[in-house]
Amino acid sequence: MKVEIYSDIACPWCYIGKRRFEQALAGFAGRADVEVVYRPYQLVPDAPATATPHRAWLADRYGPQSVAMDDRVTELGRAEGITYDFDAALHANTFLGHRLLHLAETEYGAGVQGELKEALLKAHFSDGVDIGDRARLTEIAVAAGLGRERVTAYLAGEEGAAEVRAQLDEARDLGISAVPTFVFEGRWAVQGGQDAATFRQVLEQVAADIANDPATVPGQDTAAPDADACADGACAV
Repeated sequence: MKVEIYSDIACPWCYIGKRRFEQALAGFAGRADVEVVYRPYQLVPDAPATATPHRAWLADRYGPQSVAMDDRVTELGRAEGITYDFDAALHANTFLGHRLLHLAETEYGAGVQGELKEALLKAHFSDGVDIGDRARLTEIAVAAGLGRERVTAYLAGEEGAAEVRAQLDEARDLGISAVPTFVFEGRWAVQGGQDAATFRQVLEQVAADIANDPATVPGQDTAAPDADACADGACAV
Protein backbone atom coordinates (compact mmCIF):
# COMPACT_ATOMS: atom_id res chain seq x y z
CA MET A 1 0.00 0.00 0.00
CA LYS A 2 1.28 3.44 -0.93
CA VAL A 3 0.34 6.48 1.14
CA GLU A 4 1.15 9.91 -0.27
CA ILE A 5 0.95 12.71 2.28
CA TYR A 6 0.47 16.18 0.86
CA SER A 7 1.70 18.70 3.41
CA ASP A 8 3.62 21.90 3.98
CA ILE A 9 6.55 22.38 6.33
CA ALA A 10 4.89 25.53 7.66
CA CYS A 11 1.56 23.84 8.47
CA PRO A 12 1.14 23.08 12.20
CA TRP A 13 -1.62 20.56 11.53
CA CYS A 14 0.69 18.68 9.18
CA TYR A 15 2.99 18.02 12.15
CA ILE A 16 0.11 16.77 14.29
CA GLY A 17 -1.28 14.69 11.42
CA LYS A 18 2.12 13.11 10.85
CA ARG A 19 2.41 12.00 14.46
CA ARG A 20 -1.15 10.66 14.58
CA PHE A 21 -0.73 8.74 11.32
CA GLU A 22 2.53 7.24 12.56
CA GLN A 23 0.80 6.11 15.72
CA ALA A 24 -1.90 4.41 13.64
CA LEU A 25 0.66 2.83 11.34
CA ALA A 26 2.64 1.44 14.28
CA GLY A 27 -0.43 -0.53 15.36
CA PHE A 28 -1.37 -1.70 11.86
CA ALA A 29 -0.63 -5.36 11.17
CA GLY A 30 0.32 -4.71 7.56
CA ARG A 31 2.68 -1.82 8.31
CA ALA A 32 5.67 -3.59 6.71
CA ASP A 33 3.92 -3.37 3.34
CA VAL A 34 3.06 0.34 3.60
CA GLU A 35 5.21 2.88 1.77
CA VAL A 36 4.83 6.47 3.01
CA VAL A 37 6.03 9.37 0.86
CA TYR A 38 5.61 13.11 1.29
CA ARG A 39 4.33 15.34 -1.50
CA PRO A 40 4.79 19.12 -1.60
CA TYR A 41 2.14 21.72 -0.92
CA GLN A 42 2.64 25.42 -0.20
CA LEU A 43 0.10 27.31 1.84
CA VAL A 44 1.84 30.60 1.02
CA PRO A 45 3.73 30.06 -2.24
CA ASP A 46 4.54 33.76 -2.57
CA ALA A 47 6.10 34.04 0.88
CA PRO A 48 9.28 36.15 0.69
CA ALA A 49 12.72 34.61 0.93
CA THR A 50 13.49 36.71 4.01
CA ALA A 51 12.02 35.17 7.16
CA THR A 52 9.68 37.14 9.41
CA PRO A 53 8.52 36.42 12.98
CA HIS A 54 5.64 33.96 12.96
CA ARG A 55 3.55 35.85 15.52
CA ALA A 56 3.64 39.09 13.52
CA TRP A 57 2.92 37.34 10.23
CA LEU A 58 -0.03 35.38 11.63
CA ALA A 59 -1.52 38.42 13.36
CA ASP A 60 -1.35 40.37 10.11
CA ARG A 61 -3.08 37.52 8.27
CA TYR A 62 -5.73 36.46 10.79
CA GLY A 63 -5.97 39.29 13.29
CA PRO A 64 -6.67 38.90 17.03
CA GLN A 65 -7.80 35.28 16.66
CA SER A 66 -4.25 34.26 15.71
CA VAL A 67 -3.15 33.89 19.35
CA ALA A 68 -6.04 31.54 20.11
CA MET A 69 -5.20 29.54 16.98
CA ASP A 70 -1.61 29.08 18.15
CA ASP A 71 -2.70 28.21 21.68
CA ARG A 72 -5.09 25.54 20.40
CA VAL A 73 -2.42 23.93 18.23
CA THR A 74 0.12 24.09 21.05
CA GLU A 75 -2.24 22.24 23.38
CA LEU A 76 -3.05 19.53 20.85
CA GLY A 77 0.58 19.18 19.84
CA ARG A 78 1.65 18.61 23.42
CA ALA A 79 -0.58 15.52 23.51
CA GLU A 80 1.33 14.17 20.48
CA GLY A 81 4.76 14.88 21.94
CA ILE A 82 5.27 18.04 19.87
CA THR A 83 6.66 21.25 21.37
CA TYR A 84 5.47 24.30 19.46
CA ASP A 85 7.38 27.52 20.15
CA PHE A 86 5.48 30.12 18.17
CA ASP A 87 7.33 32.98 19.87
CA ALA A 88 10.56 31.77 18.28
CA ALA A 89 9.12 30.44 15.01
CA LEU A 90 9.96 32.23 11.76
CA HIS A 91 7.68 32.42 8.75
CA ALA A 92 9.66 31.61 5.59
CA ASN A 93 9.13 30.33 2.08
CA THR A 94 9.13 26.52 2.11
CA PHE A 95 10.06 25.81 -1.51
CA LEU A 96 13.71 24.99 -0.78
CA GLY A 97 12.62 22.56 1.92
CA HIS A 98 10.30 20.82 -0.51
CA ARG A 99 13.14 20.54 -3.00
CA LEU A 100 15.24 18.83 -0.34
CA LEU A 101 12.40 16.42 0.44
CA HIS A 102 12.23 15.56 -3.25
CA LEU A 103 15.98 14.88 -3.27
CA ALA A 104 15.66 12.70 -0.19
CA GLU A 105 12.91 10.57 -1.72
CA THR A 106 14.43 10.13 -5.16
CA GLU A 107 18.05 9.51 -4.14
CA TYR A 108 17.93 8.26 -0.54
CA GLY A 109 14.54 6.60 -0.20
CA ALA A 110 11.24 7.13 1.55
CA GLY A 111 12.67 6.32 4.98
CA VAL A 112 15.26 9.10 4.81
CA GLN A 113 12.62 11.44 3.40
CA GLY A 114 10.48 10.75 6.46
CA GLU A 115 13.41 11.52 8.77
CA LEU A 116 14.03 14.78 6.93
CA LYS A 117 10.36 15.75 7.08
CA GLU A 118 10.34 15.28 10.86
CA ALA A 119 13.55 17.28 11.19
CA LEU A 120 12.23 20.17 9.09
CA LEU A 121 9.00 20.36 11.06
CA LYS A 122 10.88 20.33 14.37
CA ALA A 123 13.32 22.96 13.13
CA HIS A 124 10.52 25.25 12.05
CA PHE A 125 8.03 24.83 14.87
CA SER A 126 10.19 23.95 17.87
CA ASP A 127 13.66 25.37 17.26
CA GLY A 128 13.02 28.73 15.57
CA VAL A 129 15.11 27.85 12.51
CA ASP A 130 14.83 29.84 9.28
CA ILE A 131 13.87 27.01 6.92
CA GLY A 132 14.50 29.26 3.94
CA ASP A 133 18.20 29.54 4.78
CA ARG A 134 20.40 27.25 2.67
CA ALA A 135 23.10 26.82 5.31
CA ARG A 136 20.61 25.80 8.00
CA LEU A 137 18.79 23.51 5.58
CA THR A 138 22.07 21.83 4.69
CA GLU A 139 22.82 21.01 8.33
CA ILE A 140 19.31 19.63 8.84
CA ALA A 141 19.56 17.48 5.71
CA VAL A 142 22.98 16.09 6.60
CA ALA A 143 21.78 15.18 10.11
CA ALA A 144 18.85 13.33 8.50
CA GLY A 145 21.18 11.19 6.40
CA LEU A 146 21.79 13.10 3.16
CA GLY A 147 25.32 13.67 1.86
CA ARG A 148 26.77 17.11 2.54
CA GLU A 149 28.41 17.58 -0.87
CA ARG A 150 25.28 16.44 -2.67
CA VAL A 151 23.02 18.77 -0.67
CA THR A 152 25.36 21.74 -1.09
CA ALA A 153 25.52 21.31 -4.86
CA TYR A 154 21.80 20.65 -5.10
CA LEU A 155 20.77 23.78 -3.22
CA ALA A 156 23.31 25.91 -5.09
CA GLY A 157 21.50 25.26 -8.37
CA GLU A 158 17.97 24.60 -9.56
CA GLU A 159 17.91 20.81 -9.46
CA GLY A 160 14.52 19.45 -8.46
CA ALA A 161 12.77 22.82 -8.84
CA ALA A 162 10.85 21.85 -11.98
CA GLU A 163 9.86 18.51 -10.50
CA VAL A 164 8.57 20.10 -7.29
CA ARG A 165 6.60 22.69 -9.24
CA ALA A 166 5.07 19.89 -11.29
CA GLN A 167 4.04 18.09 -8.09
CA LEU A 168 2.53 21.29 -6.72
CA ASP A 169 0.51 21.62 -9.94
CA GLU A 170 -0.54 17.98 -9.64
CA ALA A 171 -1.85 18.59 -6.13
CA ARG A 172 -4.01 21.43 -7.44
CA ASP A 173 -5.21 19.24 -10.33
CA LEU A 174 -6.24 16.61 -7.79
CA GLY A 175 -8.37 19.21 -6.03
CA ILE A 176 -6.26 19.36 -2.89
CA SER A 177 -6.85 22.71 -1.22
CA ALA A 178 -5.99 21.96 2.41
CA VAL A 179 -3.30 20.03 4.21
CA PRO A 180 -2.49 17.53 5.43
CA THR A 181 -4.21 15.33 2.86
CA PHE A 182 -3.46 11.60 2.90
CA VAL A 183 -3.96 9.77 -0.41
CA PHE A 184 -4.10 5.99 -0.17
CA GLU A 185 -3.19 3.99 -3.27
CA GLY A 186 -3.88 7.07 -5.37
CA ARG A 187 -7.60 6.50 -4.90
CA TRP A 188 -8.78 7.36 -1.40
CA ALA A 189 -8.15 10.78 0.15
CA VAL A 190 -8.50 11.59 3.83
CA GLN A 191 -8.05 15.23 4.78
CA GLY A 192 -6.84 16.70 8.04
CA GLY A 193 -4.95 15.59 11.13
CA GLN A 194 -7.47 12.91 12.05
CA ASP A 195 -7.09 10.95 15.26
CA ALA A 196 -5.04 7.77 15.21
CA ALA A 197 -8.13 5.55 15.44
CA THR A 198 -9.52 7.04 12.23
CA PHE A 199 -6.24 6.55 10.39
CA ARG A 200 -6.07 2.97 11.63
CA GLN A 201 -9.58 2.32 10.34
CA VAL A 202 -8.70 3.75 6.94
CA LEU A 203 -5.55 1.62 6.70
CA GLU A 204 -7.53 -1.50 7.49
CA GLN A 205 -10.32 -0.62 5.06
CA VAL A 206 -7.96 0.12 2.19
CA ALA A 207 -6.01 -3.08 2.86
CA ALA A 208 -9.26 -5.05 2.83
CA ASP A 209 -10.41 -3.42 -0.41
CA ILE A 210 -7.10 -4.22 -2.09
CA ALA A 211 -7.23 -7.82 -0.90
CA ASN A 212 -10.83 -8.35 -1.98
CA ASP A 213 -10.68 -6.53 -5.29
CA PRO A 214 -7.54 -4.65 -6.36
CA ALA A 215 -9.55 -2.77 -8.99
CA THR A 216 -12.05 -1.39 -6.48
CA VAL A 217 -12.02 2.39 -6.16
CA PRO A 218 -12.92 3.40 -2.57
CA GLY A 219 -14.92 6.49 -1.76
CA GLN A 220 -13.36 9.78 -0.75
CA ASP A 221 -13.45 12.01 2.30
CA THR A 222 -12.41 15.44 1.09
CA ALA A 223 -14.48 17.83 3.22
CA ALA A 224 -12.50 21.06 3.48
CA PRO A 225 -12.22 23.46 6.39
CA ASP A 226 -13.02 27.13 6.07
CA ALA A 227 -10.99 28.75 3.32
CA ASP A 228 -7.85 30.73 4.22
CA ALA A 229 -7.69 29.38 7.76
CA CYS A 230 -6.08 26.78 9.98
CA ALA A 231 -9.15 25.20 11.51
CA ASP A 232 -9.19 22.07 13.63
CA GLY A 233 -7.70 19.35 11.46
CA ALA A 234 -6.18 21.16 8.48
CA CYS A 235 -4.80 24.38 7.04
CA ALA A 236 -6.27 25.75 3.82
CA VAL A 237 -5.38 28.46 1.37
